[in-house]
Amino acid sequence: MKISCREAFEKKNVFGLGQENSAFAQFFVGNSYLNPLTVPGETAVFLANVTFEPGCRNNWHIHHGKKSGGQLLICTAGSGWYQEEGKEAVSLEPGMVITIAPEVKHWHGAKADSWFSHIAVEVPGEETENEWCEPVDDAAYSALK
Repeated sequence: MKISCREAFEKKNVFGLGQENSAFAQFFVGNSYLNPLTVPGETAVFLANVTFEPGCRNNWHIHHGKKSGGQLLICTAGSGWYQEEGKEAVSLEPGMVITIAPEVKHWHGAKADSWFSHIAVEVPGEETENEWCEPVDDAAYSALK
């Protein structure tokens, strides 16, 4: 469900926009927002609603983990993209769940003409860490339909 108007999107974004994601801005093309849904350290699982303005996407990245780890994306509003290295991009719509195994290079973000929001779930594991890689190529992103 593409939503280009911020006001219309905010009515659908039930978990809220949150604050500008300035701590990770260097790993995004465009503006994103972060609304933590759990408090780090209070539970074993960290959940956050991540919102992307139209055209915003994060860099390629890898969730490393020795035993388990990885990430889950629960799509909640708008329309976005998810892509694993070497595979075609997948269109994301509300209600979809993406399971990302550890060690899989990928990116995710909004479509060029839509706001997008997902709940990001960091899967617990041993020796987990994120590795941020290069930005998604502008030409490749622009070619997505």
